[in-house]
Amino acid sequence: MELTLIPEGLSTATAAFLLLSSVVTSMITASLGAGGGVLLLVLMAFWIPPTAIIPVHGMIQLGSNAGRATLTWRHTDWKAIAAFAPGVLVGAGLGAWLLVDLPPHLWQLTIGLFVLYLCWGPALPRGVFGSVGIFLASGLTSFITLFVGATGPLVASFIKQMHTDRFTTVATFATAMTLQHAPKALVFGLAGFVFRDWLPFILAMIGFGFAGTWLGLHVLKSLSNQHFSRIFNLLLTLLALRLLWQAGGSAGWW
Repeated sequence: MELTLIPEGLSTATAAFLLLSSVVTSMITASLGAGGGVLLLVLMAFWIPPTAIIPVHGMIQLGSNAGRATLTWRHTDWKAIAAFAPGVLVGAGLGAWLLVDLPPHLWQLTIGLFVLYLCWGPALPRGVFGSVGIFLASGLTSFITLFVGATGPLVASFIKQMHTDRFTTVATFATAMTLQHAPKALVFGLAGFVFRDWLPFILAMIGFGFAGTWLGLHVLKSLSNQHFSRIFNLLLTLLALRLLWQAGGSAGWW
């Protein structure tokens, strides 16, 4: 089968729009710490087939976060990553084994409320951010992300409580999400998803996203840690409120 940049079902205009969206959303995440991945997921949901959204988005986010992690590796909290990595394996392994169908409103409500708590509630005890706490957080979010693809705000808000330096926050988050998205290729590949049909488009989205990351990191340099923290909290709050709104719609509350 011949590989084409534009997958079947997408128009040239739609593909071009999504490529530009990859630049903008990667720039948002690199400069503000989070939010770009969820925004890209929302935009892709308008045109990408439902069965392809999570695996395709996951591979795009894998490449985008890997690029950001590479550009910021000197700022990464490698001790936290060492505790995060085993949790990814456990969470992804359980998810692949169980292949459950989680009710949308359940994870939307849970993630939304917990993100709000991490942003505005009392600080979690420092012991939570030890190796065991990071491992458990990684395992839980790695399990959920196989089915919902939107745990970035939860991971970001958790990492935010660990660090005050904006570059350390962005770098550690990028590395953590790179690890969390990596198992998706294996899990969805074994489940029968044909990545080959989407490969040129995924690579193009990653390339455009890298350009956005480069631009975003230059914006990040102009922000102080205090301003970054305020914007980061506001952005995560908006994402959490969106999840709560979605939860109400999914549950039929409105």
